[in-house]
Amino acid sequence: MTYIVTGTGLTIEDVVKVARHNEKVELHPQALDRMNKCREMLEKKIIAREIMYGVNTGIGEFSEVVLNDDQVKDFQKYLIYNHAAGIGEPMPLDWVRGAMLGRVNVHAHGNSGVRPEITFTLIDMLNKGVTPWVCTKGSVGASGDLAPMSQIALLMMGEGKAYYQGTLYPGKEALEKAGIKIPGLHARDGLATINGSNVLTAMSALFLYDANRWLKQAEIAAAMSLEALKANMKPYTEKLHEVRGFKGAVRSAKAINKLVADGDLKEGRVPHKVQDAYSMRSTPQVIGAAHDALAYARSQVEIELNGVGDNPVFFPDENLQLSGANFQGTPVALPMDMAGAAITMISVMSERRMNRLNNPALSVGLPAFLTKGAGMFSGLMLSQYTADTLIVEQRILSMPASVQSIPAAADQEDFVSMGMNTAQKNFQILDNAYGVLGIEMMAAAQALDFREYKFGKGVTRAREIVRKYVEFLEIDRPLYDDHNKMKKLIESCEVLEEVEKVVGSLE
Repeated sequence: MTYIVTGTGLTIEDVVKVARHNEKVELHPQALDRMNKCREMLEKKIIAREIMYGVNTGIGEFSEVVLNDDQVKDFQKYLIYNHAAGIGEPMPLDWVRGAMLGRVNVHAHGNSGVRPEITFTLIDMLNKGVTPWVCTKGSVGASGDLAPMSQIALLMMGEGKAYYQGTLYPGKEALEKAGIKIPGLHARDGLATINGSNVLTAMSALFLYDANRWLKQAEIAAAMSLEALKANMKPYTEKLHEVRGFKGAVRSAKAINKLVADGDLKEGRVPHKVQDAYSMRSTPQVIGAAHDALAYARSQVEIELNGVGDNPVFFPDENLQLSGANFQGTPVALPMDMAGAAITMISVMSERRMNRLNNPALSVGLPAFLTKGAGMFSGLMLSQYTADTLIVEQRILSMPASVQSIPAAADQEDFVSMGMNTAQKNFQILDNAYGVLGIEMMAAAQALDFREYKFGKGVTRAREIVRKYVEFLEIDRPLYDDHNKMKKLIESCEVLEEVEKVVGSLE
């Protein structure tokens, strides 16, 4: 398959296919026509010596400095040098590839004034597997992700570093090995390559894809715990959620009902309380709220993926160029702060159900800490400790980055989004969430092994997958290996994929 870049219609799934699975990319001919038209307008303006920000002026605090003809071309080189100022370990390759795809999609609108040679070089790099070495930290998420995007732009001059076929090379050598011509940077090319929030947006797209799959596994773990705790399933009646109207809650109730279908609990053959605790009774409302938060975040991320995040922006039909702030990352950063907090919230509820499985006063007849030998053995007592420390870290990370602006560039850039910080911490939140959910699922499987009634089809399949990796805890053993296996299992989504084969999609 090949993804045809048009400037519109780019989804988070498309980003995943290109960034992670190396789907090929091609520029639509009409996009090329728009780009050529815009470039022609820009070059006429340059010849006419029309003052244009970042083309024949400095940037930031130096935007009032007008460059002479000899300086215009060299300025693009020094612009990239100056902004390639990140720090830290290299980004995962899918973050960088996602950012490159996003930048190509911006160019495809024909409003950036960039030479098509730059865009085609980015496409060649995606298709031939040349991925720039980019520092993880350095962007404040306004004026675009300037530091990381500049490390990508260094390749346009044959500089920087890049991976090719699993090996890190100097940029020029990586391009030569892949058979990619170095385009160089002419007027406008440098800023047109870096002046958008493409890294934080690509990271957010990848996070949302992963987070949605994690949420579906949170529903699987919840269903397992509900069956083990002999929950009253009437609160999961779809009609109850439809009358309130929240789409996420309706979706979550439907999913959990699918998972427990055909089991004795769902069919009313297992005695239950009239009313359960909130962590059992309100799961659809809470997971549903997270679904709704992620749906809103997705809508904003996909607007940004398909918008013209650049400065200045050119309108060739009107012979017009406008300088503004379309690089500002806040429209993505704010909903993504909420998305990260939503994952933490669901992790907290997961731990509360795990606590009920462990606590003999709350577990409806299960042995204390899910062990037959209480006293001699401690069972899964310490698993809760591990989940708790992961959640505390998640809570710390859930402080919004979008309220943390620190002014830069002599107060010319006096409010920035800090959206890159949001994107980075969201992946840390999700990494912990894999562990928390794995621990609940492991505990639920242990609890189900003590029950002697029939479980729902989805729950039964999930329990079988857990048992492929973690044995029933007959006597105490070191649990760190089990915890790490469960974390990897959740991250792999094997449980989700196998369960959906049995019950259908949980969307």
